[in-house]
Amino acid sequence: MKGTRFLALLILTSISIVAQQKITVEEIYTGSFRAKGMDELQSMKNTNQYTILNSDRNTRTQQIDLYDYATLKQVSSLISTKDFPLLSDGIDSYTFSNDEKQLLIANNTNQIYRHSFTADYFLYNIATKELNKILEQVQEPTFSPDGKKIAFAKENNLYVYDVASKKTTQITKDGLKNSIINGITDWVYEEEFAFVRAFDWSADSKKIGFIRFDESEVPEFTMNVFKKDLYPTNETFKYPKAGEKNAEVSLHIYDVSTQNIKDINLGNYSDFYIARLKWTNDANLLSAQVLNRHQDNLDLLFVDATTGTAKVVLNEKDKAYVDVTDNLTFLKDNSFIWTSEKDGFNHIYLYDKSGKLKNQITKGKWEVTSYYGFDEKNKTIYYQSVENGSILRDIYKISLDGKKKVKLSNQVGTNAATFSPNFEFFINTFSSVTNPPLYTLNSSKDGKAIQTIVENGTLAEKVKKYDLPTKEFFELTTEKGNKLNSWMIKPKNFDATKKYPVFMYQYSGPGSQEVANKWLTTNDYWFMMLSQQGYIVVCVDGRGTGYKGADFKKCTQKELGKFEVEDQIDAAKVIGNYSYVDKTRIGIFGWSYGGFMSSNCILKGADVFKMAIAVAPVTSWRFYDSIYTERYMQTPQENASGYDDNSPLNFAKNLKGNYLLIHGTADDNVHVQNSMQMIEALVQANKQFDWAIYPDKNHGIYGGYTRIQLYNKMTNFIKEKL
Repeated sequence: MKGTRFLALLILTSISIVAQQKITVEEIYTGSFRAKGMDELQSMKNTNQYTILNSDRNTRTQQIDLYDYATLKQVSSLISTKDFPLLSDGIDSYTFSNDEKQLLIANNTNQIYRHSFTADYFLYNIATKELNKILEQVQEPTFSPDGKKIAFAKENNLYVYDVASKKTTQITKDGLKNSIINGITDWVYEEEFAFVRAFDWSADSKKIGFIRFDESEVPEFTMNVFKKDLYPTNETFKYPKAGEKNAEVSLHIYDVSTQNIKDINLGNYSDFYIARLKWTNDANLLSAQVLNRHQDNLDLLFVDATTGTAKVVLNEKDKAYVDVTDNLTFLKDNSFIWTSEKDGFNHIYLYDKSGKLKNQITKGKWEVTSYYGFDEKNKTIYYQSVENGSILRDIYKISLDGKKKVKLSNQVGTNAATFSPNFEFFINTFSSVTNPPLYTLNSSKDGKAIQTIVENGTLAEKVKKYDLPTKEFFELTTEKGNKLNSWMIKPKNFDATKKYPVFMYQYSGPGSQEVANKWLTTNDYWFMMLSQQGYIVVCVDGRGTGYKGADFKKCTQKELGKFEVEDQIDAAKVIGNYSYVDKTRIGIFGWSYGGFMSSNCILKGADVFKMAIAVAPVTSWRFYDSIYTERYMQTPQENASGYDDNSPLNFAKNLKGNYLLIHGTADDNVHVQNSMQMIEALVQANKQFDWAIYPDKNHGIYGGYTRIQLYNKMTNFIKEKL
């Protein structure tokens, strides 16, 4: 019996040890908690099927596999790298021609900025299984609708490759680095309007519309690149800061048969942006979204390709700013679907081909967060919204007349959808704070799950071993009466009679969201790790954040950092009064906009925050790019006080607590200049602080052991200073 008892005790002890397993930074940032997904999932257009890029780590091969939506069974393998030595470097991405008989396959990808890259491209004929390398280190190759040609950009010029003849025709010849760009966006457009391909094919494959950027007079920014060389090199690129000269943009249409370029007269505009370019279903009609520099006036233009004349078919104005939409969808008769927050919340609208409003399709004090598509046959729109709460996401369908709304998702958390071409099925990706990503096949008729495709049971079991706490969602009300979405992570062994230090995290940028009911991010595991070490971690989405209507989001206009900082300070005061919180030990952390915020918080809330960590922070909006900054602040020339009254540079003298400042020297987005100026301001205020500079690292500060070293450094700082 003694032996039995001893064995039982041993088992219990073992279970206890497992249950108390501690998370490490090394585990987090080497991908130990990575969830399984469906890589490069693409719905076909012509068949009720989808493709996935599958990888075999053992054989180091990849293949593009075709699956049937109705059965989820693999129909075929379209191509495998093991059969083609040309693809020995693997498949980075792929695109189909419109008839889905050809594939463009990319490899040897070289990143340029956030979205842009060059790559080598291979053309693959699915029927004949013929593979040819056709393009080297080009950008954005795009099939013509008839699949006979491929337009692409290289070294700032546009070209057309003919599939049959294998000949390339150069469209533009004036492209020059840091001067003229044809068909590809400049740095600031790419970063802030989030697109790279600034050209598009007409429906009949006869014309290409494109934007030309003349950035010759845009001020240059230069970064040192250190590597391990004796002398650093310089990387110089055009970067328009707030109030400085932007690239001059112009609109052009290239005729493939005549090889002539028509210049479009946009003489009614000056100092403007062409934020989107898209051909309508009319092969002679090109659409463009044009914004004024303040971004409070948006015109949707229809451009006649024959005459070159442009007509405003829709205009939107806003006292703050108008968001550009990616949801513009042309129906067969060239009427179009549009999303707008003109009634105070983001909703779906239907306009006729002349731009006359036919119907507001969705209505209510909630936001449409994704538009998935239009089923022409059943006159039905599919979308995602926050109708059931701003921290949730659900899938809906609704008829074109705004009736017959049906909720298709049935689990509480975050639901996202990929629909089959005929809209009969959709792949639902569901997760919540307690459920890792689950991919299921669902019926579009009633939303019912038909079959599980990918689950993360192994990850769920692994996480269980760490006996992690959960995020508790709550609404925090400040003394000023502001109701703010929040979450809190308490230590698993939480004791309400004790006093705990609090570590606050936030981002806080306009329209952002950090408080959402979805599965854990990489940072969340770090927060869980901190909770295991006795910290309460809190996140609060203050005023200016998204998905609660335009008024809540846009109240920070012309005052970035004022109300957001107030809310974090006020939230910290509320939390500090909880019986189980040590109000003398509250810290705050943020990256990028969040770094701007954490810097301001420890300076303007010097009596509230004991410590702050700022990673890659903006320290003055005067140093940041024109499109983003002026959208919310106008120019420094127009709004000097808005810039200066909320710049941490001007409040360095207030520092009382412990401050850690971190930046990468190769940050093309938020320049290290921001931190250098902050350092100088603190030095001249005779303040002691800590800082870390990461050579040749960009805004994400990663590569090799960088993230591990960085997060260990921040962890140690928290343990020492909080």
